[in-house]
Amino acid sequence: MTFMTDTRDNVPGLLGARRIITLLGSILVAVCSGTNYIFSAYAPQLGARLHISHTQLNVVGLAGNAGVYVSGPIWGRIVDSRGPRIPLTGAFLCFLIGYSGIKRMYDAGADSGTSISAAHFALLVVCGLLTGLGANAGIGSAISTTAKSFPESAHATTTGLVLSGFGLSAFLFSTIAHVFFPGNTSTFLLLLALATSMPILLALFIVRPVPLPPTRPGPRDDEHGDYEQILSGEVVPFITDPNIHTVGVAEEDSRAPLLGSRPQDGSSSTLRPGRSHSRPRPDNLPDIHGKMLWRNVDFYVVFVIMALLNGTGIMYINNIGSISLALFAKSNPNYDEVEASKWQAAQVSTLSVGNFVGRILSGLVSDFIRNRLHLPRAYSLCIVSSLFIISQASAMAISSVSTLWIATATLGVAYGSLYGALPSIIIDWFGLAHLSENWGYVTLAPLVGGNIFSIMFGRNLDAHTPREEDTSHDVTRVIGGASLSEHQCLIGRECYVSSLRVTLVACMVALALSTWAAAREERRKRAVGKGRTDERDRDL
Repeated sequence: MTFMTDTRDNVPGLLGARRIITLLGSILVAVCSGTNYIFSAYAPQLGARLHISHTQLNVVGLAGNAGVYVSGPIWGRIVDSRGPRIPLTGAFLCFLIGYSGIKRMYDAGADSGTSISAAHFALLVVCGLLTGLGANAGIGSAISTTAKSFPESAHATTTGLVLSGFGLSAFLFSTIAHVFFPGNTSTFLLLLALATSMPILLALFIVRPVPLPPTRPGPRDDEHGDYEQILSGEVVPFITDPNIHTVGVAEEDSRAPLLGSRPQDGSSSTLRPGRSHSRPRPDNLPDIHGKMLWRNVDFYVVFVIMALLNGTGIMYINNIGSISLALFAKSNPNYDEVEASKWQAAQVSTLSVGNFVGRILSGLVSDFIRNRLHLPRAYSLCIVSSLFIISQASAMAISSVSTLWIATATLGVAYGSLYGALPSIIIDWFGLAHLSENWGYVTLAPLVGGNIFSIMFGRNLDAHTPREEDTSHDVTRVIGGASLSEHQCLIGRECYVSSLRVTLVACMVALALSTWAAAREERRKRAVGKGRTDERDRDL
């Protein structure tokens, strides 16, 4: 206690300059880290320039997504043990090398009439993977540093500000491209290489955890003294439960209790099937993780819902550029590349804003469902699934690029809502103590759904793309230096509508699973309310 008294005056205030600078630096890093959502703004031009198929183009986009989802546990562990400096350095290098490599290959192009070699395509995939690795390193460092630099009561606000930068990144960069570089893909890629890496180089000097003032001992501190700062692992966006103020938890390195104190006798409850495989906790939340998680039915329900809905979102996000070009070319025989690129940028901007809005609204809706309607949060997944269904049905019906924004905005809100709703549901079902670990497992689901749906979409586009010998189409302008008719489907929504039928059915399955899971959770809560055996910690 003497040490804490001596150093009290050295701790910056909660609204001190150091803390605010750290927050602003974290927002800057987040803006640089959200550029994976802008892939579709340059993907068609990249494919046409390098003479690669839509399927190959989707592989490049999926490499970026894989870099984000797979690297989370690795970067999170490094941030926990070594701080943000190493991940931020990695983000700087990944962004600079990744986008510079893509630009270099775009500028070099391919020999007329031939595709790039297998080795060059593999290098292109690696560059895409690097952009994903950099994105996770950046946003993970920004959120973790913010969570450690502000008290629990301010976590939701401060991390929300950081995540808003991540969600609006694609809007910012696509707007810049639309205003300053219309139709100039090479310059746009150069902008991505420099504008994502150089600010992170600056952030290396300002994004550092700021120590918190010591807390006063409370009723729960009798046995442990003042709380120590809990190291945050991989964080989860927009956890808005009023009873849960932290957004990240430590994994193996943390021995301090998150809420309350650990039982002194170290006892645990008798193992029973399902959720009762967890130790009793003073916060009344289960503690399901590791092998117990993989034996739990609810985990597979969440995993499948995530795979179906997120896979649908990734497919649409990675291909919105091709969709907009197909609709534009269908109704504009006199193809104008600059005008087409403006429609691409508009779709990316709409998607980005919708993503941002969805992340915010889903938290508010989730709180309303639980606190006002007194229903399980799982019902919010029914709303999210319904939004995905509306987006896919709208995209199937739209035949003009001028109205495509309706489907894009709905998809953006649905995609953002998915990430805003799931974390708090995972806390309710599996507990807070191992949230980072459990969330990391759940976010492996997009690797399944995203790969299946995106590859399916790419092959469908390729099947409808005219061959060189096909001269039935009258669009003869060029895109990215290559003949449009050789590398782009020109027949409007027929290019992709069969893929949307598949994802529409997938979203309906997700809605059915969400409804079943929510109803089952409500039955468990009612049973507990009537004083019966705690069925909340059991699988029915």
